[in-house]
Amino acid sequence: MTEAKQRFPNPWSSNPMAQKLIEHLFALKDRRIIATPGAPGAGKSALSDYQATALNLHRPEFCAVVPMDGFHFDDAVLCARGTRARKGAPFTFDVGGMAAVLGRLKQNTEAEIAVTELDHKLVTSRAGGRLISKDTALLLVEGNDLPLDQQPWAALRPIYDLTVFLHVLLAGLEKRLVQRWMVYGLGRSPPENTRLIMILGMPSWLRARAWLPISR
Repeated sequence: MTEAKQRFPNPWSSNPMAQKLIEHLFALKDRRIIATPGAPGAGKSALSDYQATALNLHRPEFCAVVPMDGFHFDDAVLCARGTRARKGAPFTFDVGGMAAVLGRLKQNTEAEIAVTELDHKLVTSRAGGRLISKDTALLLVEGNDLPLDQQPWAALRPIYDLTVFLHVLLAGLEKRLVQRWMVYGLGRSPPENTRLIMILGMPSWLRARAWLPISR
């Protein structure tokens, strides 16, 4: 076993049901797209990246992550619209652009497809930040509002073959959000952090809770 496989062992080996699911995925001939929604700070990116890395070590180029964050409107657009303070809300994303890219990924007729990704250091999206090969059989799409039951987001739901909701308790979410803001130099005083959570984190958490019954 290589050092990399020791660092990223099969995380499903102790769960027979999960192991059967992975074996089924490895046997697929057509591409599958799994959506992983959840509130900000729930760990969607970390979990998706870990799963993709673990799967790819056992089956190279089998899995890729498509982050919703790459489809944020640029800060210049949000500032012009007076919505910069609400960045991350459903209306601050290029949902039409995301639908077009996911549609191409679903059809999978091109040798490779470029997708945008968010540069967290620059806090801006980079066009063509990652490439998805035609041979990649499993895509993990992660983001806050993926199965939102309102247009234009609702148009994305038929694209997903499976939706797996990532649930985190509110208390844990608050701690993670503050830690994230501190890392990126956005942390404020405790009262201001609480206010930001009520404005940004709480609505997303409540939307995420509402999605749970529609996960399939």
